[in-house]
Amino acid sequence: MKFYYLTIALIVTLTSCDQPTATSAEDAEQLSAAGSEPTTDRGIHVDTYFGTDVPDPYRWLEDDLSDDTSAWISQQNTSTRSFIDAISLREDVKKTVARLLNFERETAPFFAGGTRYFYRNSGLQNQRVLFRETEDLGEQVFLDPNTFSDDGTVSMSGVSFSEDGSRVAYQLSEGGSDWRSIVIRDVKTGAILEPPLVDVKFSGIEWLSNTGFFYSSYDKPDGSELSAKTDQHKLYFHRLGTPQSSDELVFGGSNEEKHRYVGADVGADGRYLVISAANSTSGNRLFVKDLSSGNDEFIVLFADESADGSLLESDDNLLLIQTNKDAPNGRVIAVDPQLPDPGQWIDVIPEGEFVLNANSGAGFLFAEYMVDAISRVTQFDLKGRMIRNIELPDLGTASGFSGEKDQEALYFTFTNYRIAPAIFTLDPKRGETTLYRASQSPFDGNRFKTEQVFFNSKDGTRIPMIITYAKGTPLDGTTPTLLYGYGGFDISIRPRFSSTVAAWLELGGIYAVPNIRGGGEYGKRWHIAGTKTQKQNVFDDFIAAAEFLIDEGYTRKERLAVSGRSNGGLLVGAVTTQRPDLFQVSLPGVGVLDMLRYHTFTAGAGWAYDYGTSEESEAMFNYLLSYSPVHNTKPGTDYPATLVTTAERDDRVVPAHSYKFAAQLQHDHAGDSPILIRIDSNAGHGAGTPIDKLVDQYADIYSFTLKNMGIEKIESASDAL
Repeated sequence: MKFYYLTIALIVTLTSCDQPTATSAEDAEQLSAAGSEPTTDRGIHVDTYFGTDVPDPYRWLEDDLSDDTSAWISQQNTSTRSFIDAISLREDVKKTVARLLNFERETAPFFAGGTRYFYRNSGLQNQRVLFRETEDLGEQVFLDPNTFSDDGTVSMSGVSFSEDGSRVAYQLSEGGSDWRSIVIRDVKTGAILEPPLVDVKFSGIEWLSNTGFFYSSYDKPDGSELSAKTDQHKLYFHRLGTPQSSDELVFGGSNEEKHRYVGADVGADGRYLVISAANSTSGNRLFVKDLSSGNDEFIVLFADESADGSLLESDDNLLLIQTNKDAPNGRVIAVDPQLPDPGQWIDVIPEGEFVLNANSGAGFLFAEYMVDAISRVTQFDLKGRMIRNIELPDLGTASGFSGEKDQEALYFTFTNYRIAPAIFTLDPKRGETTLYRASQSPFDGNRFKTEQVFFNSKDGTRIPMIITYAKGTPLDGTTPTLLYGYGGFDISIRPRFSSTVAAWLELGGIYAVPNIRGGGEYGKRWHIAGTKTQKQNVFDDFIAAAEFLIDEGYTRKERLAVSGRSNGGLLVGAVTTQRPDLFQVSLPGVGVLDMLRYHTFTAGAGWAYDYGTSEESEAMFNYLLSYSPVHNTKPGTDYPATLVTTAERDDRVVPAHSYKFAAQLQHDHAGDSPILIRIDSNAGHGAGTPIDKLVDQYADIYSFTLKNMGIEKIESASDAL
């Protein structure tokens, strides 16, 4: 790593240029009225990588503080709104989306200090509300983030209670930013106890008894807080009643050894502090501190970042840890921190045929296995003895099964693409499950069917795909189809209900999701097969999925749209440049689209495990350049109708990715299909997005999609097309 940092300056030569002047808003309106996108001035910036010059004509759009960028955003939004607002079916689409979001939604309850808590959204509330329930007072609103701002753009996350439940700390985000504050309240009175902690990012809140809590953050960067690089995460301890300036630095801060992601967990008995430290999104080191010892010594459990490990539970003097170390499908091990050598580790749940996701609650372990992305759940005791298989109501995704050791009942949620989440109660001693709360969704899943199919990718790899559509849909190539993908970061795309997906189904569409490589559906090997110089596998898998849908008569090119967000936005951008002939509509959302520079923004360098970087070697530079969407549009190409979506305050995947891709695509596009970008204000990467913004966003996306598939009208908002 030292060599890496020393050689960057030698590898990349940056040539500065003057900022271009953007087209005026009046010009943009005229262009929009004429049916064209506004033009974007091209600069003369050139980067040199390993002797290869790479023009970057839209480098000026990376400056989110400049007036020119602000003017460009206004111009592009004006053009986009002019096109979308003229779509006759948009209002019906919006009504469908709003109707399917307008129902009471509630989470499984959890307990703190003997009190039951749960989240509820009455329907179209911008943010969900935290309730508490007591025997004497019944249900009460405990924290309502809808009251924190007039427009619903302040969101709440990371709610955490002290050991006795008398104090609560929670994080607030403004406008979707990853930078957050931590507020501390007295549970009984509701009083805010001290000034909020500020400049907190990518953090949990882990209480130590009732005295204070651990949290993580970066030093505030120079320049723009939304785009400047952050690469040294630090773990602090905040003692109640003391100023943030006196918080103790517990881990991190060394210039010799930096970590981009640091988190903490305290075992159930409060004896051990477990610290995870990583430089990428895959693999972490693991340290333990004995809080009862009176010294600051860290015990090393995982000395390198070759595998993932996280604390599940403590059992007497043993820590139960889930890991994929020497087990690509995952296992649970028991470790005595006083005997940390791997030779002393004990397998509690050994690696099996299927990928393991484990939880603990009520003194048991629950192993949720993915079988072709479908849940199968087995209960074990803390020694690893199998108790029973848990019966699930259907094929889909089960989650939950967690809680305190002394809980008498646990809860889990079950869902799939056509079944809205229902909450079940599990008696862990008897294994009996009962329905705790049925979904209130107005979507009638019985009108639809879900099937799992398999197809072969370009290299012969067998890929599963789940397809959902209305019963009786003719498979004659006429049905509007939305193909969604992700394919990265060991993230498994599981069958889960979404009201916005339900809206697409009610509008007569097919929804298809392939479990492509790069994800975690088949363990670490499946993930690795879609990383770095194997990233093309991800795109090939997705292209093969599209070809399968066309070949099997589900749809045809003119009725096919591709969609993905974040890493999925990269996927969509790449297949748009590689196979523009394959589909009608492209919908890249908040995408990683400039693969030569992604690592220079915020915490983007942590994604290098999946992507590699343009500076690590000439071979890696050439590979990234070969598929980077910003660098692979071709002049004179007829591209699909494209709606790029992003948000001004996205400080995870900075919007400059989307700005540059949209500008480049508009410049090179030779066809008549619109190439537009929708840039949300006062919003971020997606978490905490207010419901009203979500309704408008999907009304725009779906109406744009249908319009460009040649569908001009729907009979009613609730009928299939």
